[in-house]
Amino acid sequence: MSAPTMHTATPPDEVAAFSESVRGTLARHWPAPTASPDADLAKLWRAAAEQGWLELGVDGAIAAAVAAVRELGRVACPLPLMDTYVATLVFSEESELLNRIVSGEIRVIASLDEGEDQARHLDAADQATHLLTIPPAGGTARLRPLHDVRPTPGLAAPAWSTATLGDPEATSEVGPGEADEALVLLRLQLAVRALAAAERAHELAVAHAKERRQFGKVIGSFGAVQQRVAACQINVSAGGLLVTDAVRSLEQGSRERLLMVELAVEHARSVAPLVQLGAHHTLAAIGYFEEHDAPWLFRRVQGDVSRLQTLPRSAGDVADVLVEGTGSLPAADLGEVGETFRAEVRELFDQYADRLGKGNLATDKEMIRAVAERGWLGFAWPEELGGRNATLAEQVALSEETAYRRAPISKALGAVTLLGNSILKHGTKEQKDTFLPRIRRGELAFCLGYSEPEAGSDLASLRTRAVRDDAHWVINGQKLWTTGGHDSDWVWLAVRTDPDATPRHAGITVFLVPMDTPGITVQQHRALSGEISCTVFYDDVRVPDSMRVGEVNGGWKVITDALAGERITMGNIAAALHRQLDDLLTVIRADPQGAVGPRGSAKRSALGELAVGIQATRALVASATGATGATSGAMGARLNAPMAGVMGGELAERFGEAVLDILGPDAALSDAPGVPGGGTFEYGLRLSIMYVVGGGTNDIQRGLIARALGLPR
Repeated sequence: MSAPTMHTATPPDEVAAFSESVRGTLARHWPAPTASPDADLAKLWRAAAEQGWLELGVDGAIAAAVAAVRELGRVACPLPLMDTYVATLVFSEESELLNRIVSGEIRVIASLDEGEDQARHLDAADQATHLLTIPPAGGTARLRPLHDVRPTPGLAAPAWSTATLGDPEATSEVGPGEADEALVLLRLQLAVRALAAAERAHELAVAHAKERRQFGKVIGSFGAVQQRVAACQINVSAGGLLVTDAVRSLEQGSRERLLMVELAVEHARSVAPLVQLGAHHTLAAIGYFEEHDAPWLFRRVQGDVSRLQTLPRSAGDVADVLVEGTGSLPAADLGEVGETFRAEVRELFDQYADRLGKGNLATDKEMIRAVAERGWLGFAWPEELGGRNATLAEQVALSEETAYRRAPISKALGAVTLLGNSILKHGTKEQKDTFLPRIRRGELAFCLGYSEPEAGSDLASLRTRAVRDDAHWVINGQKLWTTGGHDSDWVWLAVRTDPDATPRHAGITVFLVPMDTPGITVQQHRALSGEISCTVFYDDVRVPDSMRVGEVNGGWKVITDALAGERITMGNIAAALHRQLDDLLTVIRADPQGAVGPRGSAKRSALGELAVGIQATRALVASATGATGATSGAMGARLNAPMAGVMGGELAERFGEAVLDILGPDAALSDAPGVPGGGTFEYGLRLSIMYVVGGGTNDIQRGLIARALGLPR
């Protein structure tokens, strides 16, 4: 292995076709997880050789190899495909040996070289002929025959083995980086297989929840089941996206490829057991008996996750790489157009560096004017309406950089996504002519009039009433939690215009109302974050029909279009958390031992969990926007926005608490000389509560996710 590992990009359609072929072969030789105790692994190994699976490493077809591993995980099969992949990389210059490996004459499993003549916890060793040992810090990789293979019954099915190792039959020198990459590929195999097994159990649980009846109802209608199923789906979807990102980085030879793989591995390591257990809770007794697939998937998940401990990276885990390095989490690649525009945004923000860092409560008119002069507000709109048809990647770049740099322009961007896009779609020509130019200039100060005492997340229950009076409407009612209502010029107001409509949301209409209209009374409240939110009373407020946006009783479509933008924007919490992580790393790197202790410490572990969670949330956000072309299986981008919101909100809470644990009371101080992070950590913790209640509470969002999976109301 004298050269850096080379992987080639395989077109997605070819990977999909290969996956289908693998499923067909497995259907003949290992059709289901229940085959685990009795299936003929040796026959499958021979079939794999005949089908060319063992040549994937020779071709550098990493995407196909990972796709095959995923199919193996779904049927709880331990065929060590990635072990063979690594072996063909290590012995790439030994043509005769290589031929024997890809033909299946030599059947290889791989592990860390521990300098012993006996190896334990070997998977598939009873059908293997040789063990490839990888030196963790580089050196001599050895291909050693297996002797005296003894099964060690336990959790794994088929059982692991202990074996005596013979003298090396072949050796190859590997450098430290090559050894690290070989071990990372083996770790990726275990992680992908475990995650795939857990995902299959989750699918079985979802299907069961749609059919199983208890207490006169389908159990999928129970709130607890919906919450659990949605939580599992979020973890599964994020895991799939992280694996996709890792494979892409390997194909591209990215400098950060090993970190990308480790992020995917660590996410799978932590969530696969949770998803598996969640599936068992939903399946209940039916999934406890071995006639069902779930027990065998359980064994595969727990066994593969436990074996990750036997394959450590010499560079350390995610936290070690971040603490002991100088970089950050790998960025999502938005393509040439997106990244070129990102550079433009950064250049502008650098010119206003002294105005950055004020958070989402601040508004800087000079910065907003600078952004508007460049045409970045509403730049995705058609040219005839002042835009330039900007790509989605450019929109994402602007939004991410605004959140990461804490640029005080977020309210102006919010006017574009929450109001402008809906006016563009549903507004009259007069409304477009009046409001779109103001939004493009960043001059529309607005608030949202949605929530009420009896209608928070359940917006369809709103009661604020509008009654037609010739060319006007008369509005009466009360709105709660109207953020910024005290200093807004306009309110985007949802009211009920048909109290008898069925379903309830069919009788809602949206208006744009000046906040200085007679009959509007504003009462201010200060939120935990320091933000001013208001109770707004509407007493015989007269609004001309020209201020109605969309059709009478057609406001639900207007609202959902606006909320779709809001929830994707809320996904930018990932960018805000990324910034907090980088702030935290800056503090830690000044004194790593004092801040987080040595490798393996609890504080480093907590830091690594935060980093993995942030990257998982960023992957969901990227997929939700579609800017990177990433998807997460059948759910696609449709569900990834609310899933990103749920994951990001709960991560924000954990992040704030973890920083207090890592840095101690100093992290609870606000802006003052010498305070770590300049007070951003304590503010982030206070703000985190908003992320789990704004735009619909996380409990409601999980319910929506569950119903999108087919569970009943």
